[in-house]
Amino acid sequence: MKRKKKGGGGQKKKDSSGSGSERKGVIVAHHGIAVDILFESGERQKVKVKRRAGHVVGDNVVVKDQRLMRLPRRTQLCRRDSRGSVRTVGANLDVLGIVVSPLPLPTPGYIDQAIVAAREADLTPVLVINKGDLEDADTFAAGLTSTYGGILDVFVVSAVTGEGLDVLKLYLGQGVRSFFVGITGVGKCGRLNAICPTLDLRVGELYEMGNRGCNTTTVSTLHSLPGGGELVDTPGFNEFGLVDISTDDLAGFFPGFEEAMEGSCHFRDCRHRTEPGCAVSELVESGRIPEERYNTYLEILAQLEAGDARFKTRR
Repeated sequence: MKRKKKGGGGQKKKDSSGSGSERKGVIVAHHGIAVDILFESGERQKVKVKRRAGHVVGDNVVVKDQRLMRLPRRTQLCRRDSRGSVRTVGANLDVLGIVVSPLPLPTPGYIDQAIVAAREADLTPVLVINKGDLEDADTFAAGLTSTYGGILDVFVVSAVTGEGLDVLKLYLGQGVRSFFVGITGVGKCGRLNAICPTLDLRVGELYEMGNRGCNTTTVSTLHSLPGGGELVDTPGFNEFGLVDISTDDLAGFFPGFEEAMEGSCHFRDCRHRTEPGCAVSELVESGRIPEERYNTYLEILAQLEAGDARFKTRR
């Protein structure tokens, strides 16, 4: 029997998939036990991951031999769910778009807690008021614009009529990665379809009882927008519990307290209730902080204090 020459027919063909080399990419979808990665070459590939590996949409990763390594995050957004569990929901973000609508109405404190979470994570919060075509939408938008208009950018849009979409597209196209949140049924999918029609995301309807929506988005996904920029679409969640926000820091991030934080309270650990020499209380008494804003702050403060107490009890 003749031996095969070295380098002859027995030589293995070179693997054209590049599985033996490192490839950099970004996670653009998360399916629980697998993620979709968009590589720098433009190729998209599904890679299996452990269910609790901690990878999220927006993570920059390196893949070699089907093994995934996450690169350090520039920013990350976390929230606490109704069970008290902490969840990281997006990485390497620039803007947090808080989507609300007159139907269904946002849950109490939702907007404020989302703004606080964005500021703590070093993201720019913006308010997107959707369904501007509905009856009484003008009144709803006017109330929110009066409260938040001098604090952050507010966009009033309608996926049905196209109202305000051009202005929102221009803002999102500034090379930023935006992460949009909102309670179930506010119309995030319809708005995203209007901004980028090629996506063709499924749009749900509201339940008649309670005017609450059902989730049509079940997987977080990252999309490149035609005019530039990127947008992360997520399943709706009805609570935005704060993570790693101390009761001392809450006022520093709370929308509407900016003027008070420019000064200083008499006590360094002031929680802005009944402490003497409180800068916030003085502005409330003078009417420069509305009573409604102050009461919302007190409600969120009480929730944080209750959470701290539970944690100390468990430990």
